[in-house]
Amino acid sequence: MQGAPTLEIDLEKLADNSSRVVEKCLAKGIHVIGVTKGFSAIHQIVSAMLAGGIEGFADARMENIMELRKRNFHSPFTLLRIPRISNVANVVKYADVSINSEISVIRALSAEAQQIGKIHKIILMLDVGDLREGVMREDVMHMVEKISCLEGIRLIGIGTNMGCFGGVLPSIENLNLLVDVAYEVESHLDYQLEIISGGGTSTLFLVENNTVPAGINQLRVGEGILLGTDTTNNRNIPWLHHDAFCLKAEVIEVKDKPSVPIGEIGQDAFGNVPRFVDVGIRKRAILALGKQDVYIEGLFTLDKNITILGASSDHIILDVTDSGDKIRVGDEVIFGLTYPGLLSASDSRYVKKLFKGGNK
Repeated sequence: MQGAPTLEIDLEKLADNSSRVVEKCLAKGIHVIGVTKGFSAIHQIVSAMLAGGIEGFADARMENIMELRKRNFHSPFTLLRIPRISNVANVVKYADVSINSEISVIRALSAEAQQIGKIHKIILMLDVGDLREGVMREDVMHMVEKISCLEGIRLIGIGTNMGCFGGVLPSIENLNLLVDVAYEVESHLDYQLEIISGGGTSTLFLVENNTVPAGINQLRVGEGILLGTDTTNNRNIPWLHHDAFCLKAEVIEVKDKPSVPIGEIGQDAFGNVPRFVDVGIRKRAILALGKQDVYIEGLFTLDKNITILGASSDHIILDVTDSGDKIRVGDEVIFGLTYPGLLSASDSRYVKKLFKGGNK
């Protein structure tokens, strides 16, 4: 893949971010599981997180969990997406824990676990307002009663998700609701739950400010460790590295061109009607990088004097007029990535992965 777009990955910074998150959370009695879906569970990154003190992992894709098992990762794994009822055999075989909210799926997990002689652990998800997965508050105890009658299954925790669909922020109020429900479940079951899982990266803000409610003892952290960002709270986390990843792409054309296309404007290749502002003749660079390679909206230029004008399936077009450096054909332009950008670049077979530091 010589000359291919390259995702550079600093394993030492990722290990350090992992260590910092683990240390800050453990001071509050909170265990951290590392979420691997944001980088397609690339095994070198998982190893860096392990080196930083992450002891358990979570992913939404069974394919990622199965691949890591084949690579002899023996840490506990949690399936972060509600299991497909058609895939319970793999869930029980490869995942230690799964999150759940549908009794039909839990029954299928129970039947599979009994068939192979295992106990599969589950976390019941509570919807505290984000309106993605989870049981509504008034239905929790009815669900717990049904679960308690099943063999091969053990309810080990109550969890919730925030920010990923409705944009709801973690708060003292909604996390206290989670804790209160967990205590009610414990009273009904007459045993203590292992896990009260209070969300992910967005909950780190409450950890930092010493306002996370007592009782929360697990966070599922991906974005914070990977990018040092917290999209839901719209912030960079000040005590983490923000540059463990960068994407480099090669310049294949540099020319002075008008800023507005010449001729009647129709739809572009993706069905959009582009809009342009006439700012005269500008120096434009085209890169060997496009929408088929990566989610373009998830990239940002590190040189603030370079502007992304747009992209097609195979090309990204930049305005480099104001850049202090003279950009030539064959040069590389470096981009930072948001979480969606990293998600797509990690999963792209057209993007080369290059590792720095750590054990590759």
